Formats: sequence, structure tokens, C-alpha cells
Amino acid sequence: MPRRRTITAEDLYTIRQITDLQISPDGTHVIYSVQRIDKKTEKKYTNLWLVPITPKGNPRQFTFGEHTDSQPRWSPDGKHIAFLSNRHDEKDTQIYLIPFGGGEARKLTSLKGYIGAFEWSPDGSRLLVEFTAKSKAELEREEDEHAKKLGVVYRKITRPFYKMDGQGFYPDNQQHLWIVDAESGQGRQLTSDPQEIYDEHDAHWSPDGETIVFCSNRHEDPDLHPDLTDIYLIPAAGGEMRKLETPAGGKGAPSFSPDGKFLAWFGAEHPGDWWQNQRLWVMPLDGSAPARDLTGKFDFETGADVINDLAGAHKTTRPTWSKDGERIYFQVSRHGRTTLHSIARDGSDLQTVVDEPGVVGQFNFDREQNRLAYFFGTFSDPGQIRVHRLKRGRGRPTRTLTRLNRSLLNRIDLGEMREVWFKGPDDNDLQGWILTPPNFEADKKYPAILEIHGGPLTQYGEFFMHEFYYLAAQGYVVFFCNPRGGQGYGEEHAKAIWGGWGTVDYADLMAWTDYAAALPYVDEERLGVTGGSYGGYMTLWVIGHTQRFKAAVAQRVVSNRLSMWGSSDFNWVFQQPIGNKPPWEDFEAYWRTSPLAYLGNARTPTKIIHSEQDLRCPIEQGEQAFIALRVQQVPTEFIRFPGEPHGLSRTGRTDRRIARLKHISEWMDKYLK
Repeated sequence: MPRRRTITAEDLYTIRQITDLQISPDGTHVIYSVQRIDKKTEKKYTNLWLVPITPKGNPRQFTFGEHTDSQPRWSPDGKHIAFLSNRHDEKDTQIYLIPFGGGEARKLTSLKGYIGAFEWSPDGSRLLVEFTAKSKAELEREEDEHAKKLGVVYRKITRPFYKMDGQGFYPDNQQHLWIVDAESGQGRQLTSDPQEIYDEHDAHWSPDGETIVFCSNRHEDPDLHPDLTDIYLIPAAGGEMRKLETPAGGKGAPSFSPDGKFLAWFGAEHPGDWWQNQRLWVMPLDGSAPARDLTGKFDFETGADVINDLAGAHKTTRPTWSKDGERIYFQVSRHGRTTLHSIARDGSDLQTVVDEPGVVGQFNFDREQNRLAYFFGTFSDPGQIRVHRLKRGRGRPTRTLTRLNRSLLNRIDLGEMREVWFKGPDDNDLQGWILTPPNFEADKKYPAILEIHGGPLTQYGEFFMHEFYYLAAQGYVVFFCNPRGGQGYGEEHAKAIWGGWGTVDYADLMAWTDYAAALPYVDEERLGVTGGSYGGYMTLWVIGHTQRFKAAVAQRVVSNRLSMWGSSDFNWVFQQPIGNKPPWEDFEAYWRTSPLAYLGNARTPTKIIHSEQDLRCPIEQGEQAFIALRVQQVPTEFIRFPGEPHGLSRTGRTDRRIARLKHISEWMDKYLK
């Protein structure tokens, strides 16, 4: 058997990603979208694929062309598939319909603006669409070639939340709900707001098609109270909306029971407390009982939340009711996995549906709930589509329907991954993983790199991380863990750094480094550290508090919490984890928790990597860290990526993602080899 090669940065061009999936109503097929990259143009395209649910069924490409086809959704009768597309050089993405039996896709809508999520009505006659209309000024500029060439003259900003990383400046108009006729494509606006202060999202049909449920923050000044999201009902034919009485706090993904008598959703209870688990709630719509938290007693996070660097279909699915309305299906992110569970409507009888090493992403059932289709990724696989038979029968209950990237990965030696549970500095249980290089030799000493995740309210876990395998392929042991401050280990674990980043999280990371450095095959004199976002914050914090690392790469950093207040797309909200006071009321708290305050102690050669269009952690955060190190003559480089947002490592242009990886490995090589 030929020796397998190691993974390369350029393999990012080859890896294909499943970005969406849905099983047909009759349970015989799955429609899904696959993203690919054109190396010559650096453009990303997405087409639809179809796979039959039979033991010998083979996937086949369903739509073609150099454009983006996304969000495939079966009509209730299974005869058509609706999807979003920018084909035919459309200025705006539109909804298209294509017959399941084959044929040309037909453009259904001609809306001038931005379509978000959409959903078929239960009878298949209409579509519920989340839509943001372009402003009059924007439309006029598009129609005038001279004005379009000149671009925006100025922007008038009146709201604190006016930009979003990866999107840029928010449109002048807010997102509202529309009803679109599935035959004619004619649209009717269902919700509106003359002041364009409020928007609506997470909209969903009632089973009888008579009512729409949605989420909205309709506080007098929603930007100053971002967690005060409420749930509303509105007749599908139009009319007055009604707010449901629910606990104060963020909410999302409301879902009707099959009989329309109950509502389930995900949410938290106390505004501003980010460390809370997202929980599953239920309430009767007749007002006979208050909302009930079904999962709080289990102290786990509902939804999909395991970090990786490939943007696929690992996302949270709306709470899904059983056909008889007695149970609710939902994901849980815990101990480095995303699993699938169900619970009785009264909060009893928690059951496990899928729990194995890896992550369960987007999932859905056929009409009769005989079959479950879901995305599943692992340490060694970026993600496939699986189907699970819920009722007993012959053959295996679970099968994998796709084999994306297998021909590539079968030729690659990724190295070996080992899970570790260890005791933290306060006798707390911590989970981490050790990745050894391909062709590992136990009697050798290897340089090692500590990876620190962002967030901090997320977790590393059993999911493919191209970056880790790439660094291992360069001859490094890669070690990573989930210190206190992240999710996946209960609320006390997440709350531990509330008001004190750089405290017990730093202690946990150093305990993990002690563990890794003591391994017989790790050279403790050749340790590197890297991380992005909060991980970039902690990388700077580490080099300001210890010199045990011989090289560091700090990415998309937070360096100065004073200057970050108000300049990030999350602007003032970042004060909440620091005592919830603005800088002029507690200057010391901001400075005490800023890595910049300690960079005078830094001696570790450090490369700063930052994106120039990063609106989450603005570029000035990287600039300050670079200058602080440079004026002290610490070996330093500053790598700036033009045109890229905060999420460069996951969604950036591929040549820039490759350059980023090579900058990391070259810096580590220079000081660790």
C-alpha cells in the first residue's frame, strides 16, 4: 500500500462542504447543497445535489452552473424544490422553483433586496419569506451608472448597532416578513415598521397555515436592550400582532406543536448573562400555564456549538416536535460533541437519539417521522449526510449517504488524535486533545503548539480542524483544550471568568501546558502558542504573563478593551462581561483585563495576524499590540489581510486562508525548529 501523504494548506481548494440538507416528505431522497472553490477565480460556488435513501443509492448533481444555489426546501407534496440562487447574474438573490422530476428552474420572485430564510406553508400554496427591501437611495444609485460608480457619498448613523462583521454596514431598512404566492411569485408584506427600528426573524408557520410566529425586539430602544427579544403571533392574512408572555431574555427558533396548541423555543432567562446555557422552553398558547424551562436542570447547552474552520451544515435546528406532539427533538453541545436528543413535553424522559464521537448538525424528519436525515462530522471527516431509521426493521438503522472528500482524505495521514481528561488547578475536571504528527516516532522529541479557541463561549471538540492537521503535518504536536469560560461543561464552568478574563482560564491553559510539556515526546523548550479572537486575546495575555513559550501567533486579537468599547460591531455590549459599566465608570476594570497593560513584560517573538475589515475586533486592536511589541524590540511581524472579516480562517478567500496558515507555520518554524 503506498504511503499516505500529509495534508497541505492548498487542500482547502479541494475540500467540498455540505452547507444545507433536507429530507423529502416521503422519506425517499435528501436534497443538499455543496460548496466548491474555483482556484482560478477564487470564487465559491454552491450547487444542489440529490441522493436516494436506498442501500445502493448514489448522489447526483441536481443543479449546475457557476453561481450559488442554497437553502433547498421541498414543497409539502414533494413535487418541487424551492431554493435561493443568484443565477443569471441577478443583482439580488431570488427564490427559484425546480421540479423534483427534473427540468429547468423557474424564477419565482423578483424582490429588490435581501432574502434571508424562507419556508413553505403547510398546504404548499405560499412561502413565508424574511426580506430586507433596499432603500430608495440604494435603488436610485443602482439605476444611475454615474452614481453607482461614485458610490456612497455619506452615511447617516443614528443607531448603536449599525454594522456587522462579514456584512458591513446594515441596510437602511430592517428585515420584515413577506408572504409570497408559490405559483405567481407575487409578494405581500406582512409586517412593517415606519421608523425602521424593529425587525422580525425566526418566522414559522402554524400547522393550519393561519398564523405566523416570529421573534422581535420591540423595546423602545432595542439597541440598548439587545437581549429583550420576545415572541409574537400574527395572522398569516395580516392584522394585529400579539406578544406572548415569556421570561425576559434572548429567544429564537420558535416552533408550533403539530396540533398548534403549544410552542417550543430556545432561549435564556436573564438578559446580559452570556454565560447562561441556551435552554429549551415550552408553553401552551391558551395561556393556561406559564412558559416552562425543560432543560435547565440538566445544565447543558442546547444547539450546535463546536468550533471548526470549515463552514458547513453544523448549525442549530429549530426544536422539532414528534408527530404526536408528545416529544421534542433538539441538539446538545457538551464535552466536545454535538448530540441529538428528545424530551417529553412535560420535561421528563430525556432520551438520546444520536450520541457518538463527532457532531450532529442540521437535521430533519420525513413527513411520517420514519426517517431522520442529519449532518454528521468527526475529527477525521468534515461532514457527511446520514439517515437514521426510527422504527425497527431489517438492516442497519443508520447509514451514511454521501462520501464527500473521501478520495482526498483516504490518501492523507492526518496524524493521531488522543482525548485527555485532566485535573485543573482548582481540582476541576478539564477536557483536552493531543494531536501527534503523521509518521510519529514515540522516542523523538517534538516541538508543540498550544491552540486557544475563540469565543470564549464556545468549545473545541470532535470535529475536523484543517488548521490543526496542517500544523501537525509540519512536524508539531498540537494540543488544545476547553478551559473555564467556555461552553459545553455547565454554567459554572462558563461563568468562571465572568468579569475576569485572564484569571482561571489562564490558570487552566497553563495546567494543560504543564501536562503536554511533561509528555515524553514533547520538547518543553520548544513550545508555541496561537489563537484567534478571544484566543488572540489569551495569546497576548500569555506572552504578557510568562516567557515559557518561544513563539506566538496572535490572531484577530483583543488587546485594549478600552478602545474596543464602541468600535466593535458589538460596541457597548462588550461591557457586560466587565461588570456592565462603561469605561468612564470603571476605567480600571477595562485596563486591568486588557493584554496591552502587560505587554511591557513580553519577550516572546510574536506575529500579529489581523483582517482589515474585521468589525468584531477592529484592526486597531492588532495595530496597538504590534506597536507595543515593536517599540520594545521584541521580534514581531504584522500581517494584514485586506478585504477580509473576522472570520478569515473559516470563510475568507482561499488564497488568503492559505497564506494565513503558512504565516503561522513559518513563524513557528523560525523559532521552534
